[in-house]
Amino acid sequence: MRILSRKRIREASARHPEWEASLAAWYRITKGSEWRNFPDVKRSWRNVDGVGTCVVFDISHNKCRLIAYINYTSQKVFILHILSHPEYAKDWWKNDCRA
Repeated sequence: MRILSRKRIREASARHPEWEASLAAWYRITKGSEWRNFPDVKRSWRNVDGVGTCVVFDISHNKCRLIAYINYTSQKVFILHILSHPEYAKDWWKNDCRA
């Protein structure tokens, strides 16, 4: 998978250094994957949910949520948001997911 944009991972890791190792693990797993559909994603990353057009990954023992859009045909993952659990709970991000 090609991941766009890694910059969001760097920014989230700078704000929350405790997430850095978990985000790096997500990046390695995702980059090495060839997901064709949501069940493929679920096999690679157990704590994941589909919300509208987005895929929401639970990162760092549910302290962080990475919200992405995956284009399975082009093998691209677009990182839309990386949020703390309280930020995620406000649901504003769902506007980007048509949820």
